[in-house]
Amino acid sequence: MSQRETILVGTVGQGVMRSADGGESWGRAGPGQGMHSDAVIRCLASHPRQPEVIFAGTDLGLYRSEDAGGHWRRLDTPMDGCAVWALAIDDDDPTRMLAGTGTPTPGGIYQSVDGGETWQARSAGFAADCPAVGVPRPTAIAIDPTDHRSIWVGIEVDGVRRSRDGGATWERAGEQITNPDVHNVVVSAGPPKKIFVLVNDDVWTSEDDGASWSALGVRRIFPWHYPRGVAVRPDDPRVVFVTVGDTTPGRTGAIMRTTDAGRTWESLPLPGQPNSAMWTLTISRQNPDLVIAGSRYGNLYRSDDGGDSWTRYWREFSEISSIAWVPA
Repeated sequence: MSQRETILVGTVGQGVMRSADGGESWGRAGPGQGMHSDAVIRCLASHPRQPEVIFAGTDLGLYRSEDAGGHWRRLDTPMDGCAVWALAIDDDDPTRMLAGTGTPTPGGIYQSVDGGETWQARSAGFAADCPAVGVPRPTAIAIDPTDHRSIWVGIEVDGVRRSRDGGATWERAGEQITNPDVHNVVVSAGPPKKIFVLVNDDVWTSEDDGASWSALGVRRIFPWHYPRGVAVRPDDPRVVFVTVGDTTPGRTGAIMRTTDAGRTWESLPLPGQPNSAMWTLTISRQNPDLVIAGSRYGNLYRSDDGGDSWTRYWREFSEISSIAWVPA
């Protein structure tokens, strides 16, 4: 653990919490740093080639930081005043970005081809109202690492959408997935290439680019049945992590890992019982052995050996939505 690395934790109502010394001390980004007071952060996304550049989706629109979260500026976009729930930056061409808005503001997908300076709304046929959540929200945007024009979006509670042209047009997808309450989506390059769609009671996978789907059956093989977060190891796409809990917000949770592209899974050894469902995690591009994960209600965990062992940070947070890590 480097004392100079920066960790950012997106919270629901306490803005971005930031540590510039590897987790020893923490401060909150507020109006003095360019972020509105008590911001609701729904997502964080780091630039794949400039790790100090971070984007934050908030309840009032999209923000950008160019100094690892030290200072922020709100971008002038069509998403102003909207809750931005999901962000994705194309690793192959970082000038191409996608963002999704939703609950409680209208749901939609937006595309940028100039690094986030300008945005255009794209039609993805979101429902106006859905069970349990009201206005639906995009919970994940996944760019296919083998075909960057192929993009998947998971919507809570409105199923899956797919674009085959980099985000300009969208179609319904994953019709075989019986539960429309989508929590996350990721595409692993494999082999085999595999699409993972997390819903609130299972994980669905496809090995034929979405033509057919099968359910993993998490009630049989996971300790809990409520999957939420997912991440693929950057240097070995057969390794996939999934965070799970007993429910939301839940009383406990776990982190699951597969090293064979989803054929077998193991529950990883967290120190003590989480205080709620395990919610989100991030894996460092620069050091893929580094994994940081958070429970819904504020426990933050770290592994420096690819998930084999974990420690818990002393700082507890309010509700955690997202995590970003910036190297020293």
